[in-house]
This record gives sequence, C-alpha cells and structure tokens, in this order.
Amino acid sequence: MRETLTPELIAAAIAGDQASLEAIVRAVQDRIYGIAIRMLWHPEDARDATQEILIRVVTQLGTFKGESAFSTWVYRIAVNHLLNIRKSRLESQNYTFARFGSELDAGLEESIAGDEMAPEERVLVEEIKVGCTLGMLTCLDREHRLAYILGEILEMPSPEAASILEISETAYRKRLSRARAEIIEFTRRKCGLVNESNHCHCRRRLKSALDTGRIVAGKPLFALPVTEGEKTETIRHVRQLEEMRRIAAIYRSHPRFQVPEDFARAIRALTRFEGRHGK
Repeated sequence: MRETLTPELIAAAIAGDQASLEAIVRAVQDRIYGIAIRMLWHPEDARDATQEILIRVVTQLGTFKGESAFSTWVYRIAVNHLLNIRKSRLESQNYTFARFGSELDAGLEESIAGDEMAPEERVLVEEIKVGCTLGMLTCLDREHRLAYILGEILEMPSPEAASILEISETAYRKRLSRARAEIIEFTRRKCGLVNESNHCHCRRRLKSALDTGRIVAGKPLFALPVTEGEKTETIRHVRQLEEMRRIAAIYRSHPRFQVPEDFARAIRALTRFEGRHGK
C-alpha cells in the first residue's frame, strides 16, 4: 500500500470530504483486492470481499486514531474480514496438498511438441500458472495462508505483519515458517518451475485444463498477455534463486491484480454517499 496518504488527507476524509475519500479508496483498493484474490482464488469472490472491506474502511474511517500506520489499520480490517467470511468456491472443495498433487498428476500430457508457443497459448499457460499457484495457497488454512501472503509474497517485515494479524511476532514467525515449509516441500516435489526435473509443467496441463473447463480460451480469469521473452526471463530469474526462494518469486511474478473499472465506479458512488452522509 503506497504511503502517499497524508494526515491532512485522512483528516479531510474523516470529516466527509468526497475527494479525499476517493483518494483513499484509490490508494488502497488494488492492494486489498490483491490479498483477497490470493486468499479466495476466484476473482468474483475476491471482488465481493474487496467491496465489503472497502465499505468497512470508509464507514469506520472515523475510528482511525493514528496509533499505527494507516496501511496497517487498513490491512487489519482486510485480514479480519478475510479470516471470518464464508468459504470461497475453491475453499469449499477442502483441498489438501495430497489431493492437489494427485489432480496435478492426473492431468498431465506425457510430451510437448516444440518449444515455441503462439501468443494465445502463452496466455493460456500463464493462466494455468497463476491459477495453480493461487490454488496451492488454499491447501493452507486461512491463518497460515495469510502469514505466507503477508510475509513471503508481500515481503512485509515481521513486526508489521504481526501487528496486522494482532498476534505476537513469535507466533507470526512460527506461522510463516510452517506455511513456507509446506509450500516449499510441495513445490520441490511437484512444480516444474521450481525444479525443472519435475514432471508437472504448466504447458503439460494445458489440454486437460481446457478439456475440463478449468480454463476457457478467450476468457481468462487471471492472466495478462505475456511475451515469450517475459516468460523466459521469469523462468531464468526463478532458476537462479536458491530453492526456498523460487516459489515466492513465482508468486511475485503474477500479474498486478487490479479491481475492474466497473467495480471502481461503484466504490466511487459509495464514497460520494459517505461524503454527504458519513461522520
């Protein structure tokens, strides 16, 4: 979350100034959505959660007393909501690493023809990569998933992450360590991006993913167009890292998750209402 929000801007928003409210929402909405989609997997579930979180941020703005960084206060609202909402559509399937791994094994082609991919195929393969790695996170329970997202993907310092989660630094570090260990152990055995000798490569999942409707050509849930050079550079960078850092680098290579424009318009309407009636 960019700390471009000044105390004066926050004070004006608390007083009900519409422009200040909109500035705050613009500053925080994509980061909240980024956490939500990593927690819940499906963009529609993440969108609903983000809207609910932003409503809480706007309506509870008057309770911010400056006792922590504004970003910490916003993230705390977000994670408290994400810890307690109903299960998302993927969470309701109760995935474990064992089941997730079995499904990966069952959907792999034995061989791939050629190294070059058409642009459309690159988008689909990127869709598989993002969907698979996000899905992998749901094999962790919510507490450990949040610790991994904050510490390993967003690279927050332990004191800040612990404050957001409202637990001790010791408890936070234990959660992060356990989550990291489970993710590393699984990807070390399964993921071809982390270990080239592994059988599971995103491109080998393409046919099965299309056949089963996991992905739909022309209707991506996650991926942005990616060039062959960008794909090669990402893999080269990942392979240069020590093993325990590779999977975190893959998560950080995901597209920058942004709320859709129609969603942004709806939130702006909310801030106009709050600017007139909130305080």
